[in-house]
Amino acid sequence: MTANQTTAVLIPCLNEEKTIGRVVTAFRQQLPDAQIYVYDNASDDRTSEFAAQAGAIVRIAPERGKGNVLRRMLRDIDADRYVLVDGDDTYPAQDVHALLDALDKGWDMVVGDRLSSTYFTENKRPFHNSGNRLVRSVINHTFHAHVHDVMSGYRAFNNLFAKSYAVMSNGFEIETEMTIFALDRKMRVTEVPVQYRDRVEGSVSKLSTFSDGAKVLNMIFRLVYENRPLPFFGSLGVIIGGVGFGLALWVCIEFAQTGEVRRFPLLIGSTMLMLIGVISIFTGLILAVMARRDRAQFAFESQIYIASSHNRPSVSESFDNRVSEHISLIR
Repeated sequence: MTANQTTAVLIPCLNEEKTIGRVVTAFRQQLPDAQIYVYDNASDDRTSEFAAQAGAIVRIAPERGKGNVLRRMLRDIDADRYVLVDGDDTYPAQDVHALLDALDKGWDMVVGDRLSSTYFTENKRPFHNSGNRLVRSVINHTFHAHVHDVMSGYRAFNNLFAKSYAVMSNGFEIETEMTIFALDRKMRVTEVPVQYRDRVEGSVSKLSTFSDGAKVLNMIFRLVYENRPLPFFGSLGVIIGGVGFGLALWVCIEFAQTGEVRRFPLLIGSTMLMLIGVISIFTGLILAVMARRDRAQFAFESQIYIASSHNRPSVSESFDNRVSEHISLIR
């Protein structure tokens, strides 16, 4: 860890009074110099009270949804290193050192990999296990990556990622979006194995297997055609154009045999399908060029941000400087 580096632990919460005090206490023990933030997503229980008693900085985020909470967190909080963890006490706090050690080696985001350790034995919801495998396969195939745990809620990331990541999701699909954002922008992502334990008795998951799973799949579908437009629209164009070509060929063969066109509606329809296919392919090409330019612009702006960060004090030093300037003005 670099001297004077600040660390913020981000804990979004909704009705976690049974576990939040334990989570805050554990991270306070592991990271005594870190600022621990609990953003209460308008809980109906005593989550805020127990978090404050454990020593966390508590704020209320009234707009429901984990993505909405994280969006506000990243806007409000300035730090050099960030740790994102759930408030349900399913992730051991002692594993945070492995995440931060990897982050300090130059990675932009470090994902806590549950699936390589105890997740499949601890998690009692079989559909969640299947969903994790499906999402992982789709993303790795689309982005040519080798990520094991796409949907982990335990991860660390640097200031560059925090301030460049625009949160678009509202709910539990946020972890998948974070992973896709980092992969698409060619940011440096790695994983370290972390332990996982199931929820304590009486603690209820807010994740709906089917509705939230559908949201995740919809988000993956959207991000694929936004970030990989040529394979998406190109494949679609080839399929549609191929069907149109096949139907047109059938009409042409019939014309060669009989000397007349008997199926004008079919000929017109097949021609339209071929045109749609060509348009789809060219749409993919145009969007691919735009997406590539967007990635190049992001890389350029990231280099400028990194260069400027080397010439400015850390977040904590900047705060101390502002305080000193304010005191000198008062005097």
